[in-house]
Amino acid sequence: MNSITPPPMGGGNGKYAVVAILLLGGMVGLWFWRSSGDKPQTIVIHAPDANAPTQVRNNIDDDVPPPPPIIDAGPDTGTRMMSSSGGTGPVCNAAKCNGVTAGDLESALAFRAKQAHACYDSALANDSTLKGKITISVRLASNGQVCSASVASNDMGSPAVAQCVANKFRQTGQFPAPKGGCADINVPVNFVPGGK
Repeated sequence: MNSITPPPMGGGNGKYAVVAILLLGGMVGLWFWRSSGDKPQTIVIHAPDANAPTQVRNNIDDDVPPPPPIIDAGPDTGTRMMSSSGGTGPVCNAAKCNGVTAGDLESALAFRAKQAHACYDSALANDSTLKGKITISVRLASNGQVCSASVASNDMGSPAVAQCVANKFRQTGQFPAPKGGCADINVPVNFVPGGK
């Protein structure tokens, strides 16, 4: 009789046990990886140090304070003349004004002159050789209200730019009051390509 030997015991079950242990190890490893990574980070915002040095600006025009609010007086009609009734309002028709400028008024006039560069910049687009100096004669009432603004001199040669600059000074309803009554002030404005 032939003898048949039975298959070895436990030989096929060992493969399943190794696969089960590997899968279990993989799941445990995945769990550790997920739980240890991507932790929420705390964001810290540092406030600026009050004692830290501030940046020094080299552009002097940045220190010019803004002028008083602009009050729209309607379309430009040129020189405006006003007079007071009963001595309570501004006097603009005085024969001679003896007022003088103070720091705040000079700053406001310088700021207005800087704004007038928009007139020049527009004209410069048409004529790149345009340059020169325009002086605007401004009369201010004792309360700082603009009585008139006209072109006193124009060595640029562009009447359109000069009138535009004069209009910039007429736009405001009021500047800071001059010291000592109404004032006649000449404001020179230099225009050079590339300069402000």
